[in-house]
Amino acid sequence: MTRKKFDQKLKKIFDEYEKLITHKNERVEKSNGIFYRYKYPILTAEHAPVFWRYDLDYNSNPYLLERLGVNGAFNAGAIEFNGKILLGVRVEGNDRKSFLAIAESQNGIDNFRFWDYPITMPETENPDTNVYDVRFVKHEDGWIYGLFCTERKDPDAPQSDTSAANAQCGIARTKDFVKWERLADLKTKSPQQRNVVLHPEFVKGKYAFYTRPQDGFIDAGTGGGIGWGLSESIEKAVIDKEVIIDDKVYHTIKEIKNGLTNTSPKITINIFLVLQYNTLLLIIFISHQPLF
Repeated sequence: MTRKKFDQKLKKIFDEYEKLITHKNERVEKSNGIFYRYKYPILTAEHAPVFWRYDLDYNSNPYLLERLGVNGAFNAGAIEFNGKILLGVRVEGNDRKSFLAIAESQNGIDNFRFWDYPITMPETENPDTNVYDVRFVKHEDGWIYGLFCTERKDPDAPQSDTSAANAQCGIARTKDFVKWERLADLKTKSPQQRNVVLHPEFVKGKYAFYTRPQDGFIDAGTGGGIGWGLSESIEKAVIDKEVIIDDKVYHTIKEIKNGLTNTSPKITINIFLVLQYNTLLLIIFISHQPLF
């Protein structure tokens, strides 16, 4: 490819990208009276910056081939920060590996643009194989926390089993979403944990967690409901007593799995509205103060 054709192709890629991320979303007027849907997804794999996916140097990539393909952008944690809506996005490459990245918008409906650099997440002494599905919470202790799934190979699996994995809750905190301090993984008596959410306030002077215990990496087993537990510390969070406050129930929308979404509980006087998800649909779970 000549340099002229290279520049023309690159310009087309950038023009199409800008058209995508500046496209105005449209509200779908048909509604159930509770919320409105919007016509276009706010983030897709195509929203990943061009300079993430392509080597833009003509000398090293004269055919302008995509180097690091992005397979998807999903399961984002959401938070308002400095007057903007930030999403902590699970970005999955063509190699199945995920990383976390921040995308921001003025209104939370359209024009989301990724920050130039993904999150550089520090590791514990036990390195992560994969990290994803972050939940952001602004806590009354002054920190913004990101709780996410840290996936590692199951150490008890036979060597021939290359798919057995272990999921736990990773914890990190930040003031600006750029510099992150990694804390110890949450410890509970459950074999595995997913979709853990930190409560935004202290409860009886302790850090409070909504958990989703599981027996296995995929199968919830005897776990799978929304759990609740307290920890004396956040730096080395340990839940000694985990209580299921909303269990799985046969022949309901939560019969297979049941947990919280990627948003933190919203404080409304003395009631906490908690968005709950499962395999069938999204509902609202209301927990009153006596829970504490």
